[in-house]
Amino acid sequence: MTATVRHLAQAGALLALLIVWQLAALAGLPDFILSPFQIARHFIEALGTAELYQHVWASLARALPGFAIGSFAGAMLGLAAGVARWFDRLFSPAVFLTYPVPKIVMLPIFMLWFGIGDLSKVLIIALACFYPVFINAYYGVRQTRTILVWSALNMGASRSEIFRRVVLPSAMPELLNGIRTALALSFILLVSSELIVAREGLGYLIGFLGANGSYDAMYAVVLTVAFLGFAADRGYQMLINRMLQWREQTH
Repeated sequence: MTATVRHLAQAGALLALLIVWQLAALAGLPDFILSPFQIARHFIEALGTAELYQHVWASLARALPGFAIGSFAGAMLGLAAGVARWFDRLFSPAVFLTYPVPKIVMLPIFMLWFGIGDLSKVLIIALACFYPVFINAYYGVRQTRTILVWSALNMGASRSEIFRRVVLPSAMPELLNGIRTALALSFILLVSSELIVAREGLGYLIGFLGANGSYDAMYAVVLTVAFLGFAADRGYQMLINRMLQWREQTH
């Protein structure tokens, strides 16, 4: 299946879903389930208000630092654990042991340690982003072909040169995929943390509007989160494709 056919099939499936949803709304649905046309209309109206952008900025001011901190720490420590056996034995067991624990359960503890302000939310997002980046970086290093390392050693390369020219390029695809997963998690943890405790932000706005029965505005904010996440993911994929062009050129 070509890319064009695949995209047409995806668009057709989405259109069919929206048509079925709209027909179901015309046939009669509860008040808290709006039709696609109603949601789209309220979303467009929300785009013309300054309040929405204030909440978007408040959310991004938490999500982006958390994503950056968690991804950087995960990449550095994951690469280190993949390269240094002593560090792997010291640090990796704790990471893999705590990986299955939902990170949002740490929010009450972070609130006790760091207060109920933005810092606790930034750090819980960073914690969630850390794990996928660490694990992908770790296994990316471990999947480096041994023959490439031996060949570099036979040509007189130093350990730092082997890391920069052999190990890091080999691990880069896995590392970048881990960062992409972390990017999605940053939005998930952002909304979750703001739903629990916040006075501004998109998660707070969703909870506030839903509790007050303003379902039209609530769906508009949910759609805003969806578009922000989608735009971030598409933008990151474009960046990855450019960074990994060398792989296509070598095949």
